[in-house]
Amino acid sequence: MPGANLTRVEAQERSAVIANPHYAVELDLTVGPKNFVSDTTVTFDAKKGSSSFLDLIADTVETITLNGEELDVSQVFVDSRIELPGLDEHNTVHVVASCQYSNTGEGLHRSVDPSDGNIYLYSQFEVPDARRVYAVFDQPDLKAVFDFTVQAPQSWEAISNMPLEKVDNLDRLTEDGTLGEGRQAEGVRRWVFESTPKMSSYLTSFAVGPYARWTSEYANEDGRTVPMALYCRQALKDAMDKDAEYLFDITKKGFAFYANIWGVPYPYAKYDQVFVPEYNAGAMENIGMVTFRDSYIFESKVTDAVANRRVETVLHELAHMWFGDYVTMKWWNDLWLNESFAEFMSTLATAEATEWSGDWATFCSGEKSWALREDQLSTTHPIVAPINDLNDTYVNFDGITYAKGASVLKQLVAYVGREDFFKGIHNYLEKYAYSNATLNDLLAELAAASGRDLNAWSKLWLEQSGINTISADVRSDDQGIITAMTLTQSAPEEHPVLRPHRLAVGFYDLNEAGSVVRTERFELDVDGEHTAVDAVVGRKRPAFILINDDDLTYTKIRLDEESRKFAQENLYRFEDSLARALVWLSFWDITRDGEYPAEHFIGLSLKALSTEKHSTTFRYAIGQLSTAAHSYVAGRRREPVLSLVAQNLWTLATQSKAGSDEQFQLVRSYLGYGVDPDFEDHARGLLSGDLKFEGLTVDNNLRWAIITALAAQDLLADGEIDAELAKKDTTENREFAIGAKASVPTDSVKAWAWDAALHDESLTNSQIEEVAGGFSDNAVPALYVDYVQRYFDSVDWIWKNKSFHVAESLIDPLSGRGLYPRYADPAQLVAAGEQWLASHQDADRALKGMITKNTEESRRTLTVRNYNEQLS
Repeated sequence: MPGANLTRVEAQERSAVIANPHYAVELDLTVGPKNFVSDTTVTFDAKKGSSSFLDLIADTVETITLNGEELDVSQVFVDSRIELPGLDEHNTVHVVASCQYSNTGEGLHRSVDPSDGNIYLYSQFEVPDARRVYAVFDQPDLKAVFDFTVQAPQSWEAISNMPLEKVDNLDRLTEDGTLGEGRQAEGVRRWVFESTPKMSSYLTSFAVGPYARWTSEYANEDGRTVPMALYCRQALKDAMDKDAEYLFDITKKGFAFYANIWGVPYPYAKYDQVFVPEYNAGAMENIGMVTFRDSYIFESKVTDAVANRRVETVLHELAHMWFGDYVTMKWWNDLWLNESFAEFMSTLATAEATEWSGDWATFCSGEKSWALREDQLSTTHPIVAPINDLNDTYVNFDGITYAKGASVLKQLVAYVGREDFFKGIHNYLEKYAYSNATLNDLLAELAAASGRDLNAWSKLWLEQSGINTISADVRSDDQGIITAMTLTQSAPEEHPVLRPHRLAVGFYDLNEAGSVVRTERFELDVDGEHTAVDAVVGRKRPAFILINDDDLTYTKIRLDEESRKFAQENLYRFEDSLARALVWLSFWDITRDGEYPAEHFIGLSLKALSTEKHSTTFRYAIGQLSTAAHSYVAGRRREPVLSLVAQNLWTLATQSKAGSDEQFQLVRSYLGYGVDPDFEDHARGLLSGDLKFEGLTVDNNLRWAIITALAAQDLLADGEIDAELAKKDTTENREFAIGAKASVPTDSVKAWAWDAALHDESLTNSQIEEVAGGFSDNAVPALYVDYVQRYFDSVDWIWKNKSFHVAESLIDPLSGRGLYPRYADPAQLVAAGEQWLASHQDADRALKGMITKNTEESRRTLTVRNYNEQLS
């Protein structure tokens, strides 16, 4: 992997030597299309006579001056580090370097919009990529004050963490290529920003270019007026115009909710939200200047699930301003303190402060299912994960850190009580403001506020891996009166840990309208292997009993036999969205575990989709339905089942309410099958407009979904994709087009897509993801026979020659959008994966983790498919 690693031990040693750093950084972004000039002066204290180092990834370093003495660059700049020998008590180091723009979404990314030729720059510094832009002690516990200055073309905007102090016009012009091909040079401006508060380097940020801008302000709870702004590419200006006020409103609701619940007003000088192209993540919590992927600006119709997720993401990043930015982890092992808390709080805020009141059902269907999936792999880890170096950190942005951690925090709130929980959070934020803290610091404040000793709780929930399963045994007499109910908790052999749970048991019955509704609820503590539910004894047994009602704890559940049979027939009747999500997830869980026939899951899901209105549950159910049909159904049954599913999805779409979210999702899902005898007529009819659904507009993104679906069945003429792109050549459409081309199910196209993903240096990170995804998207095993071994033969080269994020997208840890040929014979994939792992025992932990995840998912597919083969 390019760039130097940093171990936890090295970081601890450096922070023991270095103190009180201050940075003055000037970036000259006017010198051409490939590189920029980074001029950094760092002042800091140190132990006299000690040595340390700065981090810097640069093409060339022009000068390094330490305490007035110019150092020999060739001697002290090695392996992306600048050695600093013989330090004084007070030190000044000056570094001038030429750094490279990236097209991989790391460091300072440079994107050219083909629709108008405009160039947009933005930074992404998490985990430790500030060093790609300026010389820095790039670790979270060496917080500093930063003074940033940017030189850029005068027609551009320059944005950073703090408000502008002044802007000067310079007496010179930009150099060739700065503004793009064929554009004339123009004058240069110098933007000087106010000094930042003390902050970690990974939270510093820049966005520079001809961004469109909207403004507002917030009356902060401390009496200040906080300026707010939204930014996006000029090409997306019209779409942002429609949503700007809504996004400001959601953000203001978040300000008020967090300030009220924590008793700490928003602490920074401004709040900008910048929507940027070709972004690797969903968003990033840079202080005062959050960056988002600009697919969150909706030019075309999106599902309500995506619109809901945008709100969650806005509130997630806003929560970080307090939790992660205001108080920051000391080292990356406490990454969960940032992400789990922001995930929990954004769900709570979305449910309680916005129109998306059903957001805990969204969390259950989306986030919790992600956690359950990853927690059942051998690569699972404690929520407080061991992080020995930066490479370990990269792979912990996962379902354990985000979703399991958030679910466990929800359990903690139930355990200590909401009022005491947030009192402890208030005290934690006040005590460690603008500094760094650890898990123990947080637990101490929560324990003091609640009076509970949380050490044992932490050891079981945060410091141990794995997931429990809670099953119900219900005994009744001949009159249907419950005589006993026992909850049994179990744990997998590899993680034999039983945990304390605060959960609820819900009774559900059919009402007069034919809906399944809750009639009673019993909350209790579950601890150890067996827990009697005494409160239900003597009551009439309801039609259905739900363990973990309201989803208070993090666990797999196994319904009693009578409840399971009832839910199988009546899932579509459940009135409460969270109850439906929990029950649906429990059926998916036993299907994935090879305890429930895949075709039964498909049948109950198709029936439930006919009445489901919660968009995220609908979205995930459709995905699970696809996995069951494509991967889990017995081989001889697969084609007829796929055809049956496709036809049912089309029928449901025709019966859905005009213009509804369900109609939209069903049509898009149908396009992913391509096995319906009427598929080409349907797809072509939608594309031409000869076939219409009332309320459904075939807009830009839906057109590309249809084109990609036709390409995946080899139903397009030569040049048809290029002709579609020529109608509207944009950043997004170039990504759609290359993905569609890679989806064509022929040997020659797969060979081209494979080579392009690995070797075409002109592709952006987003285009690489699309071409790799198109390569692997065809459910035709014969296409990938030769690629199983090629994949494993290429892994080492990818890891060595690509940046981490590009390597991750190609090697594909569970995303289903990389080069891993997941539709190949699973037995072949498992054998090749096991062989690679056996021969790479000394490989980087991050890389081994990716291969292990893929191999285990293929092993699960093989196991579940064999289970269903035996049933057929």
